[in-house]
Amino acid sequence: MGKKILVINPGSTSTKLAVFENEKELWNENISHPSKEIEKFSKIIDQLEWREKIVKDQLKQNNFALDDFTAIVARGGMLDPIPGGTYKIDKKMIKDLENAKNGSHASNLAAIIAYDFAEKYNLKAYTLDPVGVDEFEDVARLSGLPEIPRKCQSHALNLKAIARLSADSIGEEMEEINQIGVHLGGGISIAALKNGRIVDVNNANQGGPYSPERVGTLPSLDLVEYIFENNPDENEFKKRMLGKGGLAAYLDTNDGREIEKRIKNGDQKAKLVYDGMIYQIAKEIGSMSAVLNGDVDLIFITGGLANSEYIIDKLKNKISYIADLKIYPGAEEMNHLAKGALRVLQGNEEVLDYDTERTKMKEKINVL
Repeated sequence: MGKKILVINPGSTSTKLAVFENEKELWNENISHPSKEIEKFSKIIDQLEWREKIVKDQLKQNNFALDDFTAIVARGGMLDPIPGGTYKIDKKMIKDLENAKNGSHASNLAAIIAYDFAEKYNLKAYTLDPVGVDEFEDVARLSGLPEIPRKCQSHALNLKAIARLSADSIGEEMEEINQIGVHLGGGISIAALKNGRIVDVNNANQGGPYSPERVGTLPSLDLVEYIFENNPDENEFKKRMLGKGGLAAYLDTNDGREIEKRIKNGDQKAKLVYDGMIYQIAKEIGSMSAVLNGDVDLIFITGGLANSEYIIDKLKNKISYIADLKIYPGAEEMNHLAKGALRVLQGNEEVLDYDTERTKMKEKINVL
């Protein structure tokens, strides 16, 4: 008998849903939320009841009943540092997400919704490869200032999903090869994957290339001086750095398609800024090659900007000497979530315990 799995993936301005029976996708829906709707809520956790109703209504409209499912799998929220894998959603995990212990993001709602439904309908509830996946080697944690270590946060869900796909495309297992994974979206994550583990990655919120919305790495002393001289409001300044930086700061838009139209029409500033982002992406890829000692089997590029021929062509010119390049536009998150739950349900993968794994990780990190 098939395992029917509900996948829940809330984003800042959307809620993605899908239903799988084993590996076959039966249905998917991407519900967009206008900014006026989102702005009604002062905090993300306040959206919980509203988002739950959206999920229930969509399932009902498409003739799915919650008690028909074997399991629900949710996008991982901002959890404590833990290794990649599939985790049982439990009360300790929910408490951290409800309290936004590691940050507030719409993805935090996914596991809470899954847990609520699972408790009510006696279902299994899982999450996997959340933002806080931490597989750093110790040397990667050093920043130059002991009080501020480097933190492993990334688009781990999509990076792991595409790493499996790209390895399979050459007849290998993800765990048997080295890859550089490049996620190009509103934020940019560029990771060194050694035998499937993310051993180094730029934190898309705090460093690396600037992106359509985020500032990337800034000159540290100049940033300190700017803050002390201008005394910006903390929350507003963070919003600017994470949502109105990068392309948006220079060009008043985060839409790559619009910028490429400007470039075609001869806009030299647009070309310089866009090329600057590509330049920084290529530099970060080169850095990750050094992390892997040049032993790179594949480079893959994924995310929305992977649809851009302009970006891909320019990157090829700069990085093709490192390894073969594979392009996977968009994201494979929904399929990856369903497959992770299915591996556990079929007994092919051990389900992990959040509290156990975070305790082991905390002990490891505290050694430094």
